[in-house]
Amino acid sequence: MQRGFSLTTGAAFVTLIVLICGLALNGLLQLQTLGEQMRTVVENHNRKIDLITQTQVAAHIRTDSLFRMALADDPFERDTHFMEFNRAGFLVGSGRNALRQMGFSTAEQRSFNTQTHLVNNIELVQGRVVDLLNSELSADAHRVLVQEAIPIQEAFNLQLADMRNLYQQANLIAQQQAQQTYRRTFLLTLAFGIAAVVLALLIARHALRKISQKSRQIDAQMMELERSRATLREEATHDPLTGLANRRLFYDRLQQAIRHAHRYGGKVGILYVDMDRFKDINDRHGHHIGDAVLMEVAQQLRDCVRESDSVARLGGDEFVVLLEGVQGRHDCVAAALKIEHNLAHSTRFDDLHLGIDASIGQAVYPDDGSDEDTLIRAADAAMYRVKSGCESERQRCLAFQ
Repeated sequence: MQRGFSLTTGAAFVTLIVLICGLALNGLLQLQTLGEQMRTVVENHNRKIDLITQTQVAAHIRTDSLFRMALADDPFERDTHFMEFNRAGFLVGSGRNALRQMGFSTAEQRSFNTQTHLVNNIELVQGRVVDLLNSELSADAHRVLVQEAIPIQEAFNLQLADMRNLYQQANLIAQQQAQQTYRRTFLLTLAFGIAAVVLALLIARHALRKISQKSRQIDAQMMELERSRATLREEATHDPLTGLANRRLFYDRLQQAIRHAHRYGGKVGILYVDMDRFKDINDRHGHHIGDAVLMEVAQQLRDCVRESDSVARLGGDEFVVLLEGVQGRHDCVAAALKIEHNLAHSTRFDDLHLGIDASIGQAVYPDDGSDEDTLIRAADAAMYRVKSGCESERQRCLAFQ
């Protein structure tokens, strides 16, 4: 199944990549074609239309200047029109040269050749008019101008208009082709895009289903692993019978409490609790009763201290209480009295009524030691002094000297 999933997904991804590549390639090719068509329209045809228009305007100016020369009687005014006539002729020649350099199709070349013949005839006729005017033969100049120069100029203008119409039609055709290319590119791109999106959605749906299955499996495994880790952490830092902190966790908490008290100038109290006659209870009534007694003692110790304090079982019937933020030894004595009072009452275990007693030693940081080992030894020594003293004077022996 895993191999089939991999092959299906791989084939789908390859197909998706091919579609995307085809989409991109088609878009690039079509856009290149569209760009070439638009460049032909904008850069070639429009440029030729502009040149034809400029040539036609210059030709009109040339004819108009010649006509004004024929009407002018002042020699200076005639010279001015003659200079304008020559400048217009230069513009006509420049426009035609620019058209020739841009290149022609076969039909355009035929039209241009016809124009060339007309231009040569126009130049000859206009030259005759100028010569007649210079010879003061105004009547003859007027006759040639009206009968020959103006008609041939109109024929030339018609040729230019035909060529401009030709390029305008070519522009229209190029625009239509560009629109067709755009529509074709749009439709193909849309089709490829929809196909790619649909395929991507199918792949995503299939992949998400598999990922969801794997995610549920991983979540279940992670939950099981977290439960195992929590169990291991609990076993590493807590007593399995009573649920209290073990020696390792207690030493860590005591070290942190000492550091805090050292930094802020506070005090830390320790109560070392050792049960009296616990071995007799274990031997006489069995280990299950002994375990029940230990669990009851652990609960009583929890009930006698604040939430900020810590209770730990060091092993066997030995417990230790960490009292943080105490004002002095009298707080430790008060806590020890409360613990003794609660433990002194008879407790029922199954059908048995057992009295629970404990010897409690105390130590205070920094009065009795500056580190955790010293404090524990001091509290343990105080506990043994209490255990060896008179039971009726137990609490007076708590505060060792």
